[in-house]
This record gives sequence, structure tokens and C-alpha cells, in this order.
Amino acid sequence: MSPRRYSSSLRSEQTAAGRRRILDAAGALFREHGYLGTTIAQIAAAAGVSTQSVYNMAGGKAELLKAVYDVAVAGDDEPVPMAERPAIQAMLAAPDPRQALALYARLGREIAQRTHRLVTVILAQAATGDAALTEFAAQIEAQRAIGTAATARHLAGRFGLRTGLSEQAAADILWTLTAPDIVERLITQRNWPWDTYERWLADAMASSLLPPDPKAALRP
Repeated sequence: MSPRRYSSSLRSEQTAAGRRRILDAAGALFREHGYLGTTIAQIAAAAGVSTQSVYNMAGGKAELLKAVYDVAVAGDDEPVPMAERPAIQAMLAAPDPRQALALYARLGREIAQRTHRLVTVILAQAATGDAALTEFAAQIEAQRAIGTAATARHLAGRFGLRTGLSEQAAADILWTLTAPDIVERLITQRNWPWDTYERWLADAMASSLLPPDPKAALRP
């Protein structure tokens, strides 16, 4: 490797590491103080960089919020679309619709564990009328709707839905059952364990979307 290429590679690694520190710091501060209560100066201090470095490596506060949320949803900052990640691929490959929904419930639980506190703060502060947060909250819901629509389309096309249930209605049901306020009610307010939430979610989705399980009638 030439000295120039080595120097460029080292700078890229340092930039990536600095960006990760910034996103980690921003995520912690957003969760603790909210978006409105966090400043770029606080993020820079927590990350151990200058305020200009925050702007250079990660952008302004709105860009930081989006990046923090995207990393929380994915679980990392690798540039791999959600549809291509192992959890989604496993769900798509499941040979049985109930198994597919169980895997989808597990994914929903994992994403909720990573994002719930951040989303709760965003939605609460969006209610104050802040334009940036209101827009971002709408984007979160739009993204969720795209994901649940894709899942409903997969279930309908590969396995079929319960009689009389349209693909759009199935998407709406999934969108509702996986909503952040459901997580808030069951996990935070009612103190459900995450395992209990995951089992309930899988059962609720299966009973709402799928034909009755013929094997269930044979069980004692």
C-alpha cells in the first residue's frame, strides 16, 4: 500500500470512528434530555470533538436525529438496507406464515428495545408544535407503514390471508399492533417483560391476519 493510500485509509477510519462517537453521544443526550433540550455543543463535548467537527462529520441537529434513529432501527451504522438484513431475509424465507410472523415479532421487539426511548421523546416533544420534530415523527410513521405494507404483501402473496381480509387492511393491522404507543402502554405502563410482549405480538398478528390454524383444533 502506498503512503498516500495508507494515509487516506487512516483518515477514513478516523472519520468513521469520530462519526460513531458523535452519534453515540447524540443518541444518549437525545434520550436523556430530548431533542429540544440538546445542543450541538453538548454533543461535541460528550463526543470529545469540536462543534465544527460535529457539523463536518454528521451534520446539524436534524441530520443527527435522523442518523441516530436510523442506526437504532438497524442496530448498526452499516450501509445495508433493512430489506437485505438477515432478520428480514429469515422472515421472508420462513416456510410457515406463523413462523414468519413470529420472526417479524422478534424483529419488532428488537427494534422497539433500541428505539423506544428515543421515539417516546420525539413524539412527546413533537406535540409541542416543533416543526422539525413534527415532520420527523410523520416520517417515522410513514416508514413504519412502508414496512408493514411490505410484510402484508409478502404474507398475502405467499400464504394468503384470512377470508375477507384485504392486503391493505392487513397492513393497517400490522401498523397498529407495532405502534410505539402500544409498546409504551405494555412495556412502560404495564411493566410487561419483553419476552411476553414478543409472544403477544406474534399471537395477535397471527390471529388477526391468518386463517384459523387447523393444528390448533387437534391439540388437547
